[in-house]
Amino acid sequence: MNNPSKVIDLVVNNNLCIGCGMCVSQCTSNALEMSWNDQSFLVASAKNTCDCNGACLNVCPFNPFPKEEVRTENEIAELFLDSATDHHQKIGKFNNIYAGYSKEFRLSSSSGGLGTYISTELLAQKIADHIFSITESSEPGIFYQYSVSSNIEDLLNASKTRYFPVTMATVFSEINNLHGTVAVVGVGCFIKAIRLAQYSDPKLKEKIPFLIGIICGGVKSTFFTEYLGSKLEVEIKNIQKPQFRKKDISSSANDYSFSCTDENEEEKSIKMRTVGDLWGTGLFKNNACDFCDDVTTELADISLGDAWLAPFDNDGKGTNVIVTRSILAESLINKGIENKDLEVDFLALDTFLASQQGSFNHRHTGMSERIKIAKKNNQLVPPKRYEKEEVTLDFKMVQKQRMKVRALSLVLWKNDPDAKVFDEKMQKPLNRLRFYTKIYHKRRRFTYLKSRILEIIKKKIFSKKTFN
Repeated sequence: MNNPSKVIDLVVNNNLCIGCGMCVSQCTSNALEMSWNDQSFLVASAKNTCDCNGACLNVCPFNPFPKEEVRTENEIAELFLDSATDHHQKIGKFNNIYAGYSKEFRLSSSSGGLGTYISTELLAQKIADHIFSITESSEPGIFYQYSVSSNIEDLLNASKTRYFPVTMATVFSEINNLHGTVAVVGVGCFIKAIRLAQYSDPKLKEKIPFLIGIICGGVKSTFFTEYLGSKLEVEIKNIQKPQFRKKDISSSANDYSFSCTDENEEEKSIKMRTVGDLWGTGLFKNNACDFCDDVTTELADISLGDAWLAPFDNDGKGTNVIVTRSILAESLINKGIENKDLEVDFLALDTFLASQQGSFNHRHTGMSERIKIAKKNNQLVPPKRYEKEEVTLDFKMVQKQRMKVRALSLVLWKNDPDAKVFDEKMQKPLNRLRFYTKIYHKRRRFTYLKSRILEIIKKKIFSKKTFN
């Protein structure tokens, strides 16, 4: 191909494509399409010569060479969230932080039902005429996809968490054919891609008046679904209707199950706590996620996540943490409280920060070490806000091993997709990661206790001098 796309050259070939598909809809040469790579992620691929002069690259959330005015989430937030009244380095611009749930949609949702509630309100109040969100797919083996919901009935089919690769390419290619306005539900990198598109094409700011951000732990390959199906002894080709967050309302919020049906339409399920840590280890995760420092979907109008903190995590029915970042988002929450549709209360900033501490440690503190490793391997990385963080030796070891585990998991499953074989081959690498992590946690606890003791001693000395 005489003129390959910059997205292919700089992003896909550097293993940084997250599959959002925004480049496909913005490439004026119509040179790109989405396809499955050998690690079972959706990525951009070239279908003909590209001559769009970088339009496709400009909307990529992992562009290694972005324009200075949209260099990081900080600059983008200044352009789009000017009504936010507060700011915190870890979570971006915001108005208020809450925890709670929707009385109507709580039990039918993976968490507290706020995503469904906000989406239905956007349609009911005519703020948006359509919602782009993830629904079930009729395509064999492709369980979920982005689709357009233009009424509440269609929307209610999209009220579950889906740990499955999806792309916005199909819906965004049709956005100009839709009458009226659109709201979009997405994870942080997808929301960033939309903001970049709005920056490149200001008309999209009017077309898309509201973005619902879902706090994300990382994008998983389809191998993740296959692995869980294999744990249930369901053949990959026979996996149907996978459900990733099946609640147990009689238990705690994090005591959820994965379920699917087999070729006989018999439902099988497994408690995720019995499977092991598939999130903190990075198993089956997209490489691009290692270069994302947006923990709380900083560029959305409203950010929603799970309340993995006491006392909310004791309630298996589910509770959301909520961050409002625009006047409209704040208004929707307040109206829901006034109408008694929502059971929501303010959440202290420190409490919210504590609920996301694991992600902050990985995505912020460990970022600089991952960038060093990538650059040592001659890989391009996008500019990051935490690329100069100091990392202790023990945490460097954690980062290095976690990157190895992530990459190895994809290779092993591709070569031999059997859960028993996979678990055996991953045992040593995972044990090593746990060992390094244990050392890191012990050192952190020691450092914390040491600082607290010194603080107490200083206070006693100061009070004694004052008394004398």
